[in-house]
Amino acid sequence: MRTLGAALLLMILPGWAQSATRLLVTVVDQRSGKPVAGLKAEDFTVREDSGERRVVAAEPYAGPMDVMLLLDTSLLGAPVQSVAESLIGQLRPQEEMAVVAYHSAADLIQDFTASRELLLRAVSSVKFGNPPRMLDALYAALNGGFRASTVRRVILLVTAGVEGPSRTSEREVVRLARRNGVSIYPIYAMGRERSMLERLARETGGASFNLSQKSQGAPAALVFEVVRSAYLLTVSGNLALGERFQVQVKRPERLFISGLPLD
Repeated sequence: MRTLGAALLLMILPGWAQSATRLLVTVVDQRSGKPVAGLKAEDFTVREDSGERRVVAAEPYAGPMDVMLLLDTSLLGAPVQSVAESLIGQLRPQEEMAVVAYHSAADLIQDFTASRELLLRAVSSVKFGNPPRMLDALYAALNGGFRASTVRRVILLVTAGVEGPSRTSEREVVRLARRNGVSIYPIYAMGRERSMLERLARETGGASFNLSQKSQGAPAALVFEVVRSAYLLTVSGNLALGERFQVQVKRPERLFISGLPLD
């Protein structure tokens, strides 16, 4: 088991090289909610303020990951617990998950483990009915939650979709997520904070999921299908990407595209 309090280690991903600029990208068809597979380097374009950066290589990322299940304990107890239990069921043997519940603070309920039994027990112990501070909880989870992680880092944010009086800004959350190499995947039930949740996903290499959209099918299976469909891009030049970079894909479909700089 990897503990949250251990020293921070460098993330290790297949194909990484210190001299290359790497970008983790998720591409989803907005109509079906399904990931777009089979893309090649020539399908991608990366732009930033200084101009266009050529994509040298694009490969599917197939490595293990550490997943933090960040649970909203405010309004919708039963639906949040149900989704969380389904997500736990999607874990593969080499993957680990931690459970963190949030309201006005973020509380570690279960440290990283591969045991589904421990994770399900943790989710069943969560108490609901607390005021939500989503951005504060995300910042706290990002600030110390992955210190022992040596693989890909993912937050699955299971939320009613309502934000309370957080002291942390959206921009601060995105900057910390990028600094620590963490992708955010919001899974929400209401549309009140939809735009913010989509921006958090788009700017950290994640994707968002609206539980009210029945066309997306089984939520947990779809979430992990999308998470595991990420591309690892190698971009020309060894300078880090600027904060306002954009990733585009040459396809006719209406796509949701997100990116997380890894260098």
